Order: sequence, then C-alpha cells, then structure tokens
Amino acid sequence: MSWHADDALLEHYAAGTLDDARAFSLETHLLACEECRARTAPLADHARVETVWADVHELVDAPRRTPVERILVRLGVRDHIARLLAATPSLTLPWLAAVALCLAFAVVASRESDRGIAVFLALAPLLPLAGVAAAYGPWLDPTYEIGLAAPLRTFSLLLLRSSIVLLTTTVLTGVAALALPNVDSRAAAWLLPALGLVLVSVALTTWISAERAFGGVASCWIGVVIVARATSGDVYAAFDAPAQAAFATAAAVAAIVLAWRLKTFEAEREA
Repeated sequence: MSWHADDALLEHYAAGTLDDARAFSLETHLLACEECRARTAPLADHARVETVWADVHELVDAPRRTPVERILVRLGVRDHIARLLAATPSLTLPWLAAVALCLAFAVVASRESDRGIAVFLALAPLLPLAGVAAAYGPWLDPTYEIGLAAPLRTFSLLLLRSSIVLLTTTVLTGVAALALPNVDSRAAAWLLPALGLVLVSVALTTWISAERAFGGVASCWIGVVIVARATSGDVYAAFDAPAQAAFATAAAVAAIVLAWRLKTFEAEREA
C-alpha cells in the first residue's frame, strides 16, 4: 500500500462528517488496507455500530413476517415455502384491493339490469385467471429466480401459488356474488368457468410462455361470451348447463394433462 489515511481524515469519516466523494474513496482504501482499518476501529461509535448491526440482523436473519405469511405458517406451511408464497404479487394488499374494486363496480352494474349481472359473471372468471398469471413469471414476481432455487420442484411451487391465488380470489368473488340482486344459482355460475380457465392456462404453460397461455385463454373466454350472446340472444348463454358441463370437462382434461406433463416440464425448466 503506497499511502495511508491521516488521523484527521479517519476522525471525520468515523464522525460521519466526511463528504461522499472522499468517504467512498476512503472506504475503497480501507477494504485493502489492514493498518488503516485498525486505526479506524477505535474511532467508531460502537453504540451506533451495534444498532446498525442489530437492524441488519433483523432484516436478514429474522425478517418480519407479512400478514399473509403469518397465516400460512399458522396453517402449517413451512417457513421458506410461506415466504415464497407470501411474495406472490397477486397476494399483496394492492392487488387484492384492485380485485375488490373491480368486483364492487361489477356488483353496482349488476343492480342496474340483468345485463349487469351477465357482466359480473363474465368478469368473475377473469380475476382468478389474472391473479394466477401474475404469479407465473419474472415480469411481476420479485422472487422468480429465488423460486427456481427453492428446495422443492418448480412445478410444485407454481401449483401451490396458483392454488392459493385461486382460493383467495374465489373467496373474494364469492363474497361479491352474495351482494348480487336476487341471489340464485346464477350467482355461482362463474365458478366452473373460472376453474376451467385457470387449469387450461396452467396446462398450456407447460408448452408455451405464460403470457401467451393466459392472454390467449382470456381472449378466448371473452370471445365465447360475446359469440354465445350474439348467436342465442341470451345474456346467460355462456353459463347454461351445457356450458357448465363443457368447463367441467375442460378442467378435468387440463388436470390430467398437468399430471402427464409434470416430469417433462421440470426437465425443460432445469435445462
């Protein structure tokens, strides 16, 4: 080392009164100079160092659990899995608030006419689909790379996230359905379409990108609702008995495909 920091420079640095440019330069020097580090140590405010270290320890080694994470842990989910699930973008409060707001507008519209109820039924299956889509890729998920390295199969993590998002969104939508005027069997007509759309989308992600899978399925759903209404003249045509049977069949087939594609999907993700 060709130079060493003088005492005055080290004192200003320890006191926090050194300007940023010289502080950064000195820190770079301290990384490589054992002598200057030894001269700096006695000058440090040890109480402040302990406080900073305690804060670092709390954030890194003992981070605070979010409400969602605490609920998952109480339900018996392991800590590391609960953390990955709680980080799902579609389980955050802003996302859930946005879902609740969309449902509130749909319920208000449903009170105006039967067409409004049809709009609610058409929107309801898209919300779980959007939530699962947000849990499926690097464009929104801040823990995407961490999830790939998690101590469980990637596909298992994706299915866990999808299941929890589907359950959460379904509960919110179910509560909103109870606010529909003249609640009857139609209030639950969105359940099978929602399940079918989500399972078909997840199955497609084993072949194509999540963006294309979820976007394509959502577009197809909107098209089905519009065409069914136009050809039959019935605003509930996409939710009648034959349609419900078709969605139940699609959900069953998609579940079989997911089980069949499991090993192939894992191999492709690890490649």
